[in-house]
Amino acid sequence: MAIDDHDGGSREQLIPGLPHDIAVECFLRLPHTAYHSACCVSKSWRSLLRGRHFYALRRSLHRTRSLACLVQQSPPYASSTDRHGAKPAVGTDHLSQPRYSISVFDPGSLSWTWVPPIPDFPDGLPLFCQLASTDGKLLMLGGWDPVTYDSLRRVYLHDFVAGEWQRCADMPGMRTFFGATGADGGRVFVAGGHDDCKNALGSAWVYDVDQNVWEEMEGMSQERDECEGVFVGTEFWVVSGYKTERQGGFEGSADVYEIGEGERPWRRRRVERVWQEGKCPRGGVCPMNRSAAGSVFDLREAVSGVQAGVCSMSMARKVIVFGSEYQGGKQGLYIAEREYEGEIGEFLKVEVPEEFSGFVQSGCCVEV
Repeated sequence: MAIDDHDGGSREQLIPGLPHDIAVECFLRLPHTAYHSACCVSKSWRSLLRGRHFYALRRSLHRTRSLACLVQQSPPYASSTDRHGAKPAVGTDHLSQPRYSISVFDPGSLSWTWVPPIPDFPDGLPLFCQLASTDGKLLMLGGWDPVTYDSLRRVYLHDFVAGEWQRCADMPGMRTFFGATGADGGRVFVAGGHDDCKNALGSAWVYDVDQNVWEEMEGMSQERDECEGVFVGTEFWVVSGYKTERQGGFEGSADVYEIGEGERPWRRRRVERVWQEGKCPRGGVCPMNRSAAGSVFDLREAVSGVQAGVCSMSMARKVIVFGSEYQGGKQGLYIAEREYEGEIGEFLKVEVPEEFSGFVQSGCCVEV
């Protein structure tokens, strides 16, 4: 269980009077909600708790916790100034428009909280932004500026241990309504979407969190606007979407990248008939089995009464679905257990506090 010196700084005692390994065991037993405060105690504690080796140890000992992070409409918000410090003109207050923030739902304790706002966007997240996670970190990608509605290439990373946001390297090129998902090893994948001229894109990129660089992958077999990106085992699946000339004509195919641990270039293949043609995949794509190669299915077929505004997340042992029976209807939260073989049990509806009952636009699972 020993952690190398570089994860705990110098070999000074983490807790006076205790051997290093015993002190680490104490930290392993802390709830993740206490890490932010613990980081403020000393540099050695901060270095240990923020280190990748400590996170890997927590995962290997099953001490991490799966959280659902959601781009969710937040309660009415009032402010006398805009992000630049100027008071909005009468009748032009953009804050009267729906405002989105990141909420966090813990399915283990059924508790809710809000992530602090991104300093560059104190009055709400970029509209239609995407979330992805890797190694306990949460990333927000792209979207539209909530004030000007300009498309954004920006990427931000939230560290739950430090409780801080930091800006990362921008996405290469402008794209919105793309597929995005994260993988172990500090990698985030994006594919498809469309540019500012509404031209569908067939490119795919991977972002390395540690190196803060983007690398282009082999292009997909076709353009895929409004596609969905998910990991199935060690494969990155880009499901459905449509070409520029077929607006809204969702495909039934997918492009699959075999990531694994192999060296680049990663192999890509096209898979047919994995999705219902003409049906939007956004928020409804679920892996048959998260830990093994396989296929995907539409979660809307498994949850009675959920057909519109769907946002789903597949965790190691649970599947979470937000959605409503019809467009504009009240959203509900449903949770089901996932068995070791991949089978999903019965979905049960869970009550949601009024503060967190706003519309869920997108989301992802973060293991912290």
